[in-house]
Amino acid sequence: MDNQSFSRSLTLLSQTCNLANANASEEDKIQAMMSQSTHEYDPMNYVKKHGPPPPNYTCFRCGMNGHHIRNCPTNGDKTFESLPKIKKSTGIPRSFMVEVDDPNIKGAMLTHCGRYAIPTIDAEAYAKGKKERPPFAPPLPPAAGAGGEEKKEEEEAVPTELLCLICREMLHDAVLIPCCGNSYCDDCIRSALLESDEHVCPTCAKVDVSPDTLVANKFLRQVRAGEARLTGQEHGLGG
Repeated sequence: MDNQSFSRSLTLLSQTCNLANANASEEDKIQAMMSQSTHEYDPMNYVKKHGPPPPNYTCFRCGMNGHHIRNCPTNGDKTFESLPKIKKSTGIPRSFMVEVDDPNIKGAMLTHCGRYAIPTIDAEAYAKGKKERPPFAPPLPPAAGAGGEEKKEEEEAVPTELLCLICREMLHDAVLIPCCGNSYCDDCIRSALLESDEHVCPTCAKVDVSPDTLVANKFLRQVRAGEARLTGQEHGLGG
């Protein structure tokens, strides 16, 4: 029997439901059984089929619908300027963001609602611009009177977004918990998870939350560092 005939007979035998009653040699039955057992894992069944994109798919290169980015008509066009990549505002509280209409504004981010916004501190900085203080300028005098003290207390009030939900103090080494997206002090949330028998989240009560899944909240850490620098400058001027 030539190889072609043997392959054809093995294919027919592999399609037989009851190999025990098949009219074939034991060796052919074993090969047919092995072919049946590995048929579902044939690489041909895992070939990725590239069909048309979903209706809501947007090409990340040109911003148009109807094609994948690998099939974008602008591929190879050296004169085409692709859309700027916009970061997501993950980990930044909504009260710390200012919505904008133009995604091309410097520092614009994409929120989970699909809108564009920039951090409030960036918006204030862009609006004021960089101001150079003249060298050897005398320190600013502290505010005098009771009104000045009240104003200073209002300015020193810590926003609730910067308070840890466990110790109620200003966040120290802020981390983000993945289950509910809240931020805590690194030591506070790690201690709370490790002291709990089932590693329960103190806010949403989700179980089996590993301390290894905590993510550093870089934005709140930068805000915390800015607050610390500002406080240090105020104490330096006051002294």
